Amino acid sequence: MKRLLLILVAGAVLAGAAYVFVVRDTTVAPHVSLPRMTATIGSGSEAVGVSPDGSVLDWLPAPKEGSLPELPMAAAPSKAHLSGTMLQQARVLGTALPDLQPYVEGSHYGESGVDVDLRSGIELRFGDASRASEKWHAAAAILADPSITALDYVDLHVPGHPAIGGSGHLLPAAP
Repeated sequence: MKRLLLILVAGAVLAGAAYVFVVRDTTVAPHVSLPRMTATIGSGSEAVGVSPDGSVLDWLPAPKEGSLPELPMAAAPSKAHLSGTMLQQARVLGTALPDLQPYVEGSHYGESGVDVDLRSGIELRFGDASRASEKWHAAAAILADPSITALDYVDLHVPGHPAIGGSGHLLPAAP
C-alpha cells in the first residue's frame, strides 16, 4: 500500500513538473488586438470607423469627432466592407504616413482618381491606391521642401516624379 501511495505521489510530482516546465511555457496567452481605424464615415454619434482594408468597424465605439479623415459618405453602407471608389480612398488613407496624418482632412474621388484633402486646402492627387505608400513618401518630400512655400495640388500618379501646381495655399505648419 505504501508503495502504491509513493508511486501516485511521484506521478503527481512528475505531472506537475511537466506542466510547469513543458506545457505552461508553451501555452499561448490570450491576446486581443483591435483593428486600426484610419477614416470615418458619418458624423457625431452616428460616425463609424473604417480600417485600411475597407472594413466598416461599426461594432467599435465611434471615433472622436475630427480625429480621423472623413470619407464622403453620409452613412455607413449596409455591408461590412467598402467597395469601388470608397475602398480605393480607404486604402490610400490607410497608408498615410504618421507624420502627415494630422494634416489630412478627408478624401474624395475626383477626375484624376483618389484625391486627399489637407486641412490647409492642398490637394494630393493619388490616382488609384496602387503604390500608395510610395506616393505618401513623395508627398512628404514635396511638403518638406523649403523652396516650396505655397501650392494648390501635388500630383502623385507617378511617385518617382510628382508634379505640383498652383500657389493658392500655404504649406501646413510643422506640428
